[in-house]
Amino acid sequence: MTVAPKTAPQRIFVTGATGVVGAHALPILISQGHDVTAVGRSPEKRARLQAIGARAIELDTFDVAATSRALEGITTVINLATHMPSSSFQMMLPWKWRENDLVRREGSAALVQAALAAGVQRFIQESFAPVYEDGGDKWIAEGWPLRPAPYNRSVLDAERSAAHFTEKGGIGIVARFAGFYGPDAMLREMVDVVKKGYCPLPGKLTAYWSSIAQEDAATAVVSLISAPAGVYNVSDDTPVTRGELAGAVAKAIGAKTPRAMPGILVALGGKSMELLTRSQRMSNAKLKAISGWSPKWASAREGYAAAIAQLGK
Repeated sequence: MTVAPKTAPQRIFVTGATGVVGAHALPILISQGHDVTAVGRSPEKRARLQAIGARAIELDTFDVAATSRALEGITTVINLATHMPSSSFQMMLPWKWRENDLVRREGSAALVQAALAAGVQRFIQESFAPVYEDGGDKWIAEGWPLRPAPYNRSVLDAERSAAHFTEKGGIGIVARFAGFYGPDAMLREMVDVVKKGYCPLPGKLTAYWSSIAQEDAATAVVSLISAPAGVYNVSDDTPVTRGELAGAVAKAIGAKTPRAMPGILVALGGKSMELLTRSQRMSNAKLKAISGWSPKWASAREGYAAAIAQLGK
């Protein structure tokens, strides 16, 4: 696992602690001596959190008063809470995003309100980077224009909550994550598409796609607990084109070089699919310069091969 830059021990509160980023981040935080409180929605999840050394609690984070009490003495809140659709197909269905919208829009606002009331110093909010306008082959820094699709406009609501925290005197931070990957069900779907001879991402094969391994996203989050207020792209060092990514997956599984996804499928996907066709060559220079963080996997070429090996493919 990548080692995040070490910081002075803090009292840290984490939501989304059993998600793909939180599950990697918590052991690092605990190993660095931080006192970590994490929210678990079920007895099984709380038991899992306690087993790695976190203080696990049951909490409705939409309840501002209860959350404010839970945050007493906390120095940093890391909000990684999401409710993503469970498959690529479901991600194309707008109504499958409603609960995630609620978490990002109302949940983030309530958590910021509670954090301000409790005197929390720092608030780190997860966000989704591929809502940038198409950049062609240009490098995309944090000031690049944003254009979310209708299904993920709540990304901007969550970011506004973090900005509000800064406006009220705290240190509000936004982590704009590139496309996650790891040895999970989504990667299995991508492998299956490549086996059938197609690129698993829509758009031109020459268009860029920025990625971040789940474990690298976690170390980036840990590095942000000492960063100044602001927005940070969390991506690997060398974004690859869709053709290069598909080629890396094909090489890892011994398949033929894939061709572009059929245009009819892209057209049927509407605005949600259009967002995924954009060329996004994201720069992580700001995060690296501020925090000293560096990803374990410099690009998806190496990272996807390692993740696929873990799948046993």
